[in-house]
Amino acid sequence: MPAPALERRFCVAPMMEYTDRHARYFLRQISRRALLYTEMVTAEAVIHGDRGRLLGFSAAEHPVALQLGGSEPDRMAMAAEIGQGFGYDEININVGCPSDRVQSGRFGACLMAEPDLVAASVAAMGAATDLPITVKSRIGIDDPDSYDFLRYFVETVAAAGCATFIVHARKAILTGLSPKQNREIPPLDYDRVYRLKADYPKLEIIINGGIDSLKQCQAYLKHVDGVMLGRAAYNSPYMMALVDRELFAETAPLPSRADLVAAMLPYIAEQMAQGVRLHAIARHMLGLYHGQPGAKAWRRYISERSYQAEADGGLLEAAVAQMPSTVLADAS
Repeated sequence: MPAPALERRFCVAPMMEYTDRHARYFLRQISRRALLYTEMVTAEAVIHGDRGRLLGFSAAEHPVALQLGGSEPDRMAMAAEIGQGFGYDEININVGCPSDRVQSGRFGACLMAEPDLVAASVAAMGAATDLPITVKSRIGIDDPDSYDFLRYFVETVAAAGCATFIVHARKAILTGLSPKQNREIPPLDYDRVYRLKADYPKLEIIINGGIDSLKQCQAYLKHVDGVMLGRAAYNSPYMMALVDRELFAETAPLPSRADLVAAMLPYIAEQMAQGVRLHAIARHMLGLYHGQPGAKAWRRYISERSYQAEADGGLLEAAVAQMPSTVLADAS
């Protein structure tokens, strides 16, 4: 099985309503090396929907992976081929989302109970594209959540050509819990993911779930090939300023928060010229000053004004100007 070509040492998780193209462009200004993932898009939406709106992205976002949801191998293959045409670097299959809506469409975490079907999708997608086909799953679902259950799922899907598994280290409870509760209530079991890597050293194993600091990332990378952060990276994005230096040994100077706002201004102007409202972009920047003096004022200033029809990038410049000077100089 060929070695994966993409670096997945640090990834930002696919998150519905969060990791759209504007969020990804912003996160790319902070880290050059992080692998970014789209929101999940269903195969049927890709095939029948507005592809420009659903799949369009800036070349500056690379490397970026498209996450697909679906369970029909031929439809998944068709959607993957379309995704390759748009220039994505990887196609990921969602086998981890526990929501009722996803289950009703017969994809997401419920597919862990059908490893042969997932394997068929992997094989069909691999035959239709030149891109790596990866799978994001849980460690189990409901009662069948033993290590043997996870091992059999991974073995079956790997045999179809999947070399990379992103594993959320919680089982999914498919009835009775909301998606939010499924991110918090089932206990984390990192050891099960570590064991998977130890038992299948030729597979690339990325760990996900409950990770909220680079210190944790460094600890987990002693056992697996990569880490994936979700809401921690989104809600406190400046933590990613250290990713390239700490996890990839880059030596470029760290950007300040003010630098990052300045880097976004040409993009904001370009997008607004195409009819995008400022709020659609600025909402992803609310966490930039998380944990810093004035963070609440930053969020309030942008939240209250970015909806206004006349609001443009100048609003963000004004918001930066009101931040304490000690923060403006902070690049660490």
